[in-house]
Amino acid sequence: MTAATHPRGRRRAATGALAALGLSVGMLMTTGASSAQAATWPTPNGSEGVSSTIPVSGTKDYGMKRLYGTGDLGSGGQDEDQGPILELAPGAVLKNVIIGAPAADGIHCKGSCTLQNVWWEDVGEDAATFRGSSSSNVYTVTGGGAKEASDKVFQFNGAGTLNVSNFAVKNFGTFIRSCGNCSTQYKRTINLNTVEVSWKGSRIVGINTNYGDSASLRNITVVGDSDKKIVPCQKYIGNDDGDEPDSNGSGPDGTHCKYASSDITYK
Repeated sequence: MTAATHPRGRRRAATGALAALGLSVGMLMTTGASSAQAATWPTPNGSEGVSSTIPVSGTKDYGMKRLYGTGDLGSGGQDEDQGPILELAPGAVLKNVIIGAPAADGIHCKGSCTLQNVWWEDVGEDAATFRGSSSSNVYTVTGGGAKEASDKVFQFNGAGTLNVSNFAVKNFGTFIRSCGNCSTQYKRTINLNTVEVSWKGSRIVGINTNYGDSASLRNITVVGDSDKKIVPCQKYIGNDDGDEPDSNGSGPDGTHCKYASSDITYK
């Protein structure tokens, strides 16, 4: 048999096609309606220590290499104001990379960006932070996953829209948080579609109602939370003076938290 017709050759081709779409075999199994199997974290293709933030512009494909912090990026703590492993210029596309530990402050997007098939093995301060002052900014996360986040996974500090699809998150505080006390505040829009949320966790999204934020949740699968302790959408009253924001209720309301009970499946 040729490589094109051999079963192993077909499997390699299929796996390559999934990677190009920002998916893994595990994530494909997760999105199947009849499958309850959790996402499978990928095996890295080599590792590289990063002692200072790497700037990324254009398109960068790491081929599933693991990056981890060393030196000033190697504390592994939760201290604020750590540098990121990677900093993406507006319009940058990052593909096929694993952020290992220590992870520092993960990835920063300075404007619109695309994260495709990016995996965080042990989230540091945050997995990714989305910045930029334009309401036209679009931040796209497709494929990949993040786990072991003692606080937030994605920190949404900038303006615009954050779209997350075909993603897995496990052992976290808040999956996505619209900044509750940034010195400059914006209206922020969050769209989730086909996300696997595995216990344990506290909140899937946190948004600020007073700034007009909204979060749309579709095709969410929650694994291992039989008591339904994870809050799908927590509302806050944000501020710009650095104080901790007050909570403002939770649950669907059609304006800020946009989802129905049928949008969330518990397994």
